Amino acid sequence: METLKNGLKVGLLTSWKMGKIIFPISFILTIVKETSLMDWFVNLLEPLMSFIGLKGDAAIVLVLGNVLNLYAAIGAMLPMDLTMKEALILAVMLSFSHNLFIETSVATAVGIRASFVVFVRVGFAIISALCLHFFWPGGTEIVHKGIAVAEVANISGMELIKTAIIASALGIYKLVIIVIPLMVVIQFAKDLGWMNYITKFLSPFTKLLGVESKAGVTLAAGLFFGLAFGAGVMIQAVKEDGVSKKDLYLVFLFLVACHAVIEDTLIFIPLGIPVWYLFAIRFFVALIVTCFVARIIGKVSKKSETSLNAEMK
Repeated sequence: METLKNGLKVGLLTSWKMGKIIFPISFILTIVKETSLMDWFVNLLEPLMSFIGLKGDAAIVLVLGNVLNLYAAIGAMLPMDLTMKEALILAVMLSFSHNLFIETSVATAVGIRASFVVFVRVGFAIISALCLHFFWPGGTEIVHKGIAVAEVANISGMELIKTAIIASALGIYKLVIIVIPLMVVIQFAKDLGWMNYITKFLSPFTKLLGVESKAGVTLAAGLFFGLAFGAGVMIQAVKEDGVSKKDLYLVFLFLVACHAVIEDTLIFIPLGIPVWYLFAIRFFVALIVTCFVARIIGKVSKKSETSLNAEMK
């Protein structure tokens, strides 16, 4: 009972810490979607679409995906005729960079710089799109024939505010129903000594990434449940386990590129996208870049330590 009580307490506190960030941002973005500001973003990006191998109307997909979420982006893709190449470029870009405002804000609650998260996610999205566009000669066949989607009538100001409140509240609800049980399970794992087995099982992977084994639970949470939930676990890991700043950034370097791999991958199946390619691109880009950065940090740290020892002598 004490373990359950502690787990619920941690879950509620974590949900509150993340919820007070997510709710206002979600509320504002839901309203912005219905304003001329959204059109301005789309018009700004439209001329750049051909540079990454996409038609001009793909700009609305990328804007909705980054400002709102993947589901909004999928809704914008449904009316479009998409070739295999176009669909995969959009899917890869959105997998790396989506829900940018909320997920970046959640990451900052852990201690990660917002500029780091945005730079890595947008950078991965653009580089992957350019690579697919210039180095993949195939993918010209149509995989998704656009379907008719009913237009939503303009709604009044009060209705829009009501919709924004409901949408934001639902986002918090989805967060709570995953974070609280997850924190309770982790609390039981700690109190019963299971955490040692979990970290030991994940240690080969964490070692490969150049982080301590205690960061393994955060990696697993983010990989399967999403960046926000990985952040929730990391908040506790930083507080209770003393995770280093280096490990904090390396874990999030991996997770900003590859998180919620099941949901974020399977959602693209209706569009005819080869989801195994999508998963492979996300996972191996995250793995290779994180390992590369970890090795550089290790060499720099070792060099600094050697120089310091030489000066002391």
